Amino acid sequence: MTDLANPQADDAPLIASKRKEAGADAAGQLPEAQGDALVGNAVTINRPVAEVYAYFRDFAKLPSFMENVERIDVLDDSRSHWVVKAPGGGTVEWDARITEEEPERLIAWTSEEGADVPNSGRISFRDAGARGTVVSAVILYDPPGGFIGRVVAKMFQREPAIQARRDLRRFKQLLETGEIATPAMNPKQFEEMGL
Repeated sequence: MTDLANPQADDAPLIASKRKEAGADAAGQLPEAQGDALVGNAVTINRPVAEVYAYFRDFAKLPSFMENVERIDVLDDSRSHWVVKAPGGGTVEWDARITEEEPERLIAWTSEEGADVPNSGRISFRDAGARGTVVSAVILYDPPGGFIGRVVAKMFQREPAIQARRDLRRFKQLLETGEIATPAMNPKQFEEMGL
């Protein structure tokens, strides 16, 4: 039963909320939260939680399924430098720092001072028994250029909400089959997709 005094008392993810305060609620659940725009998605991967977590925790492997991530330089055990494609052929960069980590359960992060796109978020891993692992992502970010920047990013398919959904789907494909399906029919199309 839903607690009427607390509209978020149910178990639905904040990203599904229609309330304007959902971003602020998500920020309240993240250590050192940065960003106003809320993005989230989840996928069930038919692999054990330990395997899914271990692959994701090796940040240098993330560009293998994150379409717009050009590279991630691991700086130390808790910090990494991200270079991500932006609309119009440019890139944005930031250093990220892990703010909370529970092995095989969650990784939370925040971008450090000077980020081109201030952001923070949390990836959680939940054992789903015989179905594998439920991976949930919640990301807060400040889009460059505010609302207009978000519209431009969406037009160029670089908007984080679109990317989160696609990236989690590719992560699932990679871990379940060992490869990522692509509609590209020739090397030029493959390159244009950033793969």
